[in-house]
Amino acid sequence: MLSNVLSHGLSGINGFSVQVEVDISNGLPGYETVGLPDAAVRESKERVRAAIKNSGFEFPMSRITVNLAPAELRKEGSVYDLPIAIGILAATGQIPCNKIEGILFLGELSLDGVIREISGVLPMVIDAYSNGVTSVVLPKGNAAEAAYIKGVRVISVNTLREAVSMLKGETEMNVVPPLEWDSCNLALDCDFSEIKGQQGAKRAAEIAVAGSHNILLIGTPGSGKTMLARSIPSILPELTFDEALEITKIHSIVGAVKGANGIICQRPFRSPHHSASAASLVGGGQKALPGEISLAHYGVLFLDEFPEFRKDVLESLRQPLEDGFVTIARAAAKSTYPADFMLVAAMNPCPCGNYGSRMNQCRCTPSAVQRYQSRISGPLLDRIDMHIEMTEVGYSDISGRTTGESSKIIRDRINSAREIQRERYKKDGILFNAQLTNKLTLKYCKLDDEGEGILRKAFSALKLSARAYGRILRVSRTIADIENSDRILPTHVAEAIQYRSLDRKLWGDRM
Repeated sequence: MLSNVLSHGLSGINGFSVQVEVDISNGLPGYETVGLPDAAVRESKERVRAAIKNSGFEFPMSRITVNLAPAELRKEGSVYDLPIAIGILAATGQIPCNKIEGILFLGELSLDGVIREISGVLPMVIDAYSNGVTSVVLPKGNAAEAAYIKGVRVISVNTLREAVSMLKGETEMNVVPPLEWDSCNLALDCDFSEIKGQQGAKRAAEIAVAGSHNILLIGTPGSGKTMLARSIPSILPELTFDEALEITKIHSIVGAVKGANGIICQRPFRSPHHSASAASLVGGGQKALPGEISLAHYGVLFLDEFPEFRKDVLESLRQPLEDGFVTIARAAAKSTYPADFMLVAAMNPCPCGNYGSRMNQCRCTPSAVQRYQSRISGPLLDRIDMHIEMTEVGYSDISGRTTGESSKIIRDRINSAREIQRERYKKDGILFNAQLTNKLTLKYCKLDDEGEGILRKAFSALKLSARAYGRILRVSRTIADIENSDRILPTHVAEAIQYRSLDRKLWGDRM
């Protein structure tokens, strides 16, 4: 007898439909899985056999053939355990075949029949729903993740026996109520009011977050670079539901949503160690999984001790910083992941850290300083919108009882600026100023004659590239949005230009 069960697979961040066909025929007992399965899928026969027997059902002593169609696409993981088991039970008449029509089955089986959580549920359910599937049977631990997709009836199950009982109508379907999106309240350790001094750097951080611009913090040890960077999550703008959904899809693939409330409701802040490899940062491995830059999508990627990262690792950031996505090609897989993140980098100006200090003398030779700074290539530096020099904090700043603006006040201004940008670009398919293409930059970042004159002089004096010219315009647009100005004023241009002076001041003419 033949049965057909609907399941799903993943190729990168995109899902694809899989038909699990089970044929029970006469002959010597055997079990064969075809349809380009990987090792985890081939091993499923032992899990399925034990789960069916230990759940009190009959496992057929016949020839069993399981086909995962389409055969040309590779099937990976343990997600097919549950649909294969359901298919065997339907093919042997233990479940009526008409009860499983149009239902998507996803889940891993343990030997005692318990259905375990899996990775990648959200992108699979989204793709299945776009193809007309409206009912899905999932492990209980993944149910909340899928319940945010309106129009999908999510049925959560704990065991194989429970799933069969529901399908046969012996017990009621455990339908999970649809969940409504609600952004989480921030509960962070660092607040901008705790940062002493560094008013210029805090202003720059606000501008960077408001437009999602990349920023480089450079200064002596103890000047507050790391503290400022780790306070940035407290001023990140609120997530929209569409942004949260896209972030959750990426995190779901690597299993980072398990045990959570079903959806990522805070912007990610990723801070890999400087010993990280290119594969861990960009993504890769045998299955071409997403790396840190994709896990930081619509959030922040913080690289502390920037020059200490391997040169090949840093250079691998150039293409994602420009395009907002990364394509990972391997012999067995090719995947494209979004990587529209805000880069926050922090570094010392020299090996000893005191180059340019007003308090401590630098012990490094000029050649040592040059070699250290040369670890950040000109093309990479050119892709960082804002370069901020942070000086030492004086005793009066540390000991003073006055506090600066709280993160909440700054965040409210940033939310207002982001709302202006969303409204402005709603017809262009982008969300914030850093996403502006060259064509859209010319459309939305027009300057008056005075502003053009200021930028023309800076372009010549600082020997800026065409890329730097565009980034200055986009930063100027963000400054105008923070001040709720429809026009980009000359003062906005002048402030944006001052955030591009470090590449000439410290890096000389290497670019």
